[in-house]
Amino acid sequence: MRLRRRLGHRAIAGFTTLLLPFAALVGLASPASAATSATATYAKTQDWGSGFEGKWTVKNTGTTALSSWTVEWDFPSGTSVTSAWDADVTSSGTHWTAKNKSWNGTLAPGASLSFGFNGSGTGSPANCKLNGGSCDGGPTVPGDNAPSAPGKPTASDVTNTSVKLAWSAATDDKGIKNYDVLRDGAKVATVTGTSYSDSGLTAGTDYSYTVQARDTADQTGPVSGATAVRTTGGTTDPPPTGDKVKLGYFTEWGVYGRNYHVKNLVTSGSAAKITHINYAFGNVKNGQCTVDDTYAAYDKAYTADQSVSGTADSWDQPLRGNFNQLRQLKAKYPHIKVLYSFGGWTYSGGFGQAAQNPAAFAKSCKAVVEDPRWADVFDGIDIDWEYPNACGLSCDTSGFSSFKTLSQALRTEFGSNYLVTAAITADGSSGGKIDAADYGGASASLDWYNVMTYDYFGAFDADGPTAPHSPLTSYSGIPAAGFNSADAIAKLKSKGVPAKKLLLGIGFYGRGWTGVTQAAPGGAATGAAPGTYEAGIEDYKILKSSCPATGTIAGTAYAYCGNNWWSYDTPATIGSKMTWAKNQGLGGAFFWEFSGDTTNGELVTAINNGLN
Repeated sequence: MRLRRRLGHRAIAGFTTLLLPFAALVGLASPASAATSATATYAKTQDWGSGFEGKWTVKNTGTTALSSWTVEWDFPSGTSVTSAWDADVTSSGTHWTAKNKSWNGTLAPGASLSFGFNGSGTGSPANCKLNGGSCDGGPTVPGDNAPSAPGKPTASDVTNTSVKLAWSAATDDKGIKNYDVLRDGAKVATVTGTSYSDSGLTAGTDYSYTVQARDTADQTGPVSGATAVRTTGGTTDPPPTGDKVKLGYFTEWGVYGRNYHVKNLVTSGSAAKITHINYAFGNVKNGQCTVDDTYAAYDKAYTADQSVSGTADSWDQPLRGNFNQLRQLKAKYPHIKVLYSFGGWTYSGGFGQAAQNPAAFAKSCKAVVEDPRWADVFDGIDIDWEYPNACGLSCDTSGFSSFKTLSQALRTEFGSNYLVTAAITADGSSGGKIDAADYGGASASLDWYNVMTYDYFGAFDADGPTAPHSPLTSYSGIPAAGFNSADAIAKLKSKGVPAKKLLLGIGFYGRGWTGVTQAAPGGAATGAAPGTYEAGIEDYKILKSSCPATGTIAGTAYAYCGNNWWSYDTPATIGSKMTWAKNQGLGGAFFWEFSGDTTNGELVTAINNGLN
């Protein structure tokens, strides 16, 4: 089982961190007199223990425009900036300097702007200077404190076109000026009180509301928790997805080289045919859940034509990136549930430490899933541990019961209102990975298992023999007993896992060899066939044309072209697998991952049609 994160590293846009000698910084600051007409204030917007996200806000409080700005501060030893956006950040020892970009240096009277950074360590900034002078908070305090988050709004008087919202007040050391009301992440009103009636809504539509406070210095604090509201009226017809789970993985890094975005789920028609999305992957570091790529997750700005809603992101929007696009997708397709998936092939190494303190791990995961900025986006959590008490990228020795204990802690922490699921091995061999952990016992705490019934065979065995990477059943000549979907499902059932808690896995890609001289399975090879992103792996959308299927074996298609041999699922083989899944009483199916499908979503369509 070798697939989870198949693209490797991705380029992270929008980050600049330069290390320059202190001499190069001399002269960056403007005369101290300029500082009396501007303020710089700091807020820690996220803290994940070993690191954090910080934000500086510069405001022109004078009567003439600023043509540039430079903010300086000191961090204690052990605390540093690791990446930054909307400013050029440099350092000399523990002294840090942030200078405006070419496009955001001018600041009109009364205007403000923010820049942010990711940091490591636990320290706070001190000795703040703005353009060489005070940041208007004394020599060691970087401005006054930002306001707290208001209470989560409550909704009442919901009609076809309106809703009344109310929330508890935020606090601030110098007083609250007003509140921004955000609908689906976009500001719709600014009010001085703690209530607001939103109107002009669409009947039978889902909306998400949050509130953000602003103090007398125009600093904004963190957003409140999110409240979901569905207006009355509209259609009450159930979604055309039936009663089976139809789940796809959406990869965080797909927005880079693959250029695959949440909107593609709409344009392909796939969003109307699925029930759940697993967002992959959050990381597991030091036994804790963390966001992996913060830029892709919640900072990347989308233009109107790239956005699900058709509205462009603004620079000061509280939430952008994939999370905001998923929020917009759920507003458009209310039947879809989204789970945050942690781990995967690359990030499973942290689960062993997590198993040493399951309660602390579960608490850290819920803190990420329920972060007030995107609490309305996620409906649950998925754990992809490859593999408990067995070997994947690394070997785990946490013991037979560790997976069950971890699953119980997650259910206790998340409660019954959240989905808690897991992607697990499909090794049905005697004494294999399914036998290494208590999957039967753990299933009582989980809503379902995503059984990874793919990657059984591939060019990680460079010389072959060629074999389908996702066989539904065994067959004469299969290279390893128990390496097929039917044996894996049967073994899990025998351990007490209910059939309805098992989802059959489908790969939206093929695995292939080169140097092959026979069309039938079982041939020798010399290595991995060329692939777009990784040798030996190619998306279905490419293979269907570049190397069309020439036969089927064990319910999976294979193709022989030139001296290359590939195996992959087609709409026809998926249809047969879905019939098998229904006959087995399974809860549905899942797939890895959306971007491997065609632009019109023909594989998702096959899953939907096959399970209906």
